[in-house]
Amino acid sequence: MIGPFVNGASIVVGGLSGAFLGDKISENVRTRMPLVFGLASTGMGIAMVVKVQCLPAVILALLVGTLIGELTHFETWVQRQAAMAKGLVERFARTPDGLTQEAFLEQFVAILVLFCASGTGIFGAMQEGMTGDYTLLVVKSILDLFTAAIFATALGYTVATLAVPQMAIQAGLFFLAVKLLPLTTPAMIADFSACGGLIMVATGLRIAGIKPFGVANMVPALVLVMPMSALWAHGFAH
Repeated sequence: MIGPFVNGASIVVGGLSGAFLGDKISENVRTRMPLVFGLASTGMGIAMVVKVQCLPAVILALLVGTLIGELTHFETWVQRQAAMAKGLVERFARTPDGLTQEAFLEQFVAILVLFCASGTGIFGAMQEGMTGDYTLLVVKSILDLFTAAIFATALGYTVATLAVPQMAIQAGLFFLAVKLLPLTTPAMIADFSACGGLIMVATGLRIAGIKPFGVANMVPALVLVMPMSALWAHGFAH
């Protein structure tokens, strides 16, 4: 298992470097680069959505999954964990000034989903688990390195803590891949990718400040989409 460690290390290095440099990075770079990251996330999401095989199942999973997230206040729970992580980090290093708690949590949750729930990371971990090829995670690591660095100029050293949930998720997917993938079909995987793509589009719009989607509340849809895709293929499609 190489990819999850490389990806986690890229977030740690990027987060620490960005927080250390802080104001040394020009205001133009700190302001405009997140817009580019939002655009990149949106573009990657669109590229994943076009692979959809069963659009009704994907939309149903997104609606039901988001409803579950809203009813269980999943994003609120994530924000509480973010606030705890921020408090822990501030015991050792002060976070940059000029950012309200609300703004901090808004940005933190968006990049948490981008790092931990992106289709690139999920499929990269599964691909390495099945084939040993960690190329996709290395590509993601390059993007995450710069993303973490830029956001850390505003959010501080807390960004580096995102390596922990990301590595945990990717390691879990790596070890489950051998058992999970044989139970899936190409159509189910394509629909899973499309659902993840829609969440990435929402994440990109949130990072760019266009629309404040509750992206963390959409994450339960990723658990539902494959079963719904399979049910639709074996039942409703006939």
